[in-house]
Amino acid sequence: MSVARIPFVVLVPEITGNRDTYGGGGEYVVLEGHLLKPETESDTVIVFMHPIGGGAYLPMVTALAKAGHHVIYCNSRYRGVDSALIMEKVVQDLGACVAHAKGRLGYAKVVLAGWSGGGSLSLYYQQQAENPTVTHTPAGDPFDLRSLDLQPADGIMLMAAHVSRHGTMTEWLDASILDEHDPTVRDPELDLYNPDNPNRPPYTEEFLERYAAAQIARNRRITAWVKAKLAAQAAAGRAGEEFAFVVHGTMADPRWLDPAVDPNDRQPGVCYLGDPKTVNMSPVGLARFTTLRSWLSQWSYDDAYGDGPRAAADLTVPALVIGNSADDACTPSHTRRLFEAFTVADRTLHEIKGANHYYLGPDQREQLAEAVAVTSGWLAERGFGPR
Repeated sequence: MSVARIPFVVLVPEITGNRDTYGGGGEYVVLEGHLLKPETESDTVIVFMHPIGGGAYLPMVTALAKAGHHVIYCNSRYRGVDSALIMEKVVQDLGACVAHAKGRLGYAKVVLAGWSGGGSLSLYYQQQAENPTVTHTPAGDPFDLRSLDLQPADGIMLMAAHVSRHGTMTEWLDASILDEHDPTVRDPELDLYNPDNPNRPPYTEEFLERYAAAQIARNRRITAWVKAKLAAQAAAGRAGEEFAFVVHGTMADPRWLDPAVDPNDRQPGVCYLGDPKTVNMSPVGLARFTTLRSWLSQWSYDDAYGDGPRAAADLTVPALVIGNSADDACTPSHTRRLFEAFTVADRTLHEIKGANHYYLGPDQREQLAEAVAVTSGWLAERGFGPR
């Protein structure tokens, strides 16, 4: 089926005093999006957004359009750079895209498609669109989502999604690092990549519990330092200032080394970014470069608001959750926790056997086709399909 790819931009008012991203001018930031419009007619559009990822050319996005669905992929203002990301601003961005779809583009219905990190974003957005409650960011800065007139979507689909950015990063955090200023100072019994560590796969339950507790404790130590830094700046009359810092060691999840932990069909010793030992200290690791306010809004285990399961429990729209059995980024426990969190009667769970995180590769054609078929059937049954 022929598909037109129509680029568009959305201007979003910058409603805080501090700009934290390039793009736009004056009082606006600019979002870049694509409408994939097939030959079919439809009053429904599927909307994808990820906090930082650009996915207009993801196999699933294009395949849904070729199956006759109208699809939007819109980038947030933080496309590719999450060092200063504020999740509440990303909710504003998604709201602007939904409003553009319904207003300028004329669609009557919107279905959110949350891929990977877009899952918890879509859930957070829908929660605040149905019943807005957030008036400040986790750092205490005014940001009133109630004033944005966020338009609720009519349905939500989660695809290869994780529970949240802060939850995922904590589960990937290197628990062995004891000094944030010198990551070579480590607890050798918690260092997964130390060949002399006596704790080796298959890991014992006792070790896994100790490791998870140490991951949470490290996240909380960083959060305590962030809050103290913000308080010190405020006391010095510099409350509006930011401070950038580095978090080392953010890809040390026992799952990647022990396939018996949260088991699925993934390849042991590999994560979606490659060798986890290399990624653990590489520039592409989660939260590697961050700032005080962004840490609290995006990465703090206890403070961040954008939590998938918490938001899912509040939603009233139909929900589809698709998990991929060979996913090496979002493992089965995340899929299960998200599905079980929904309280609506109309919730559906489906697993694609052998599918990886992106459906990338010549061996993924059948898995991609199955994902499109499941999604298309679910949409059609609820009146969201093309006419």
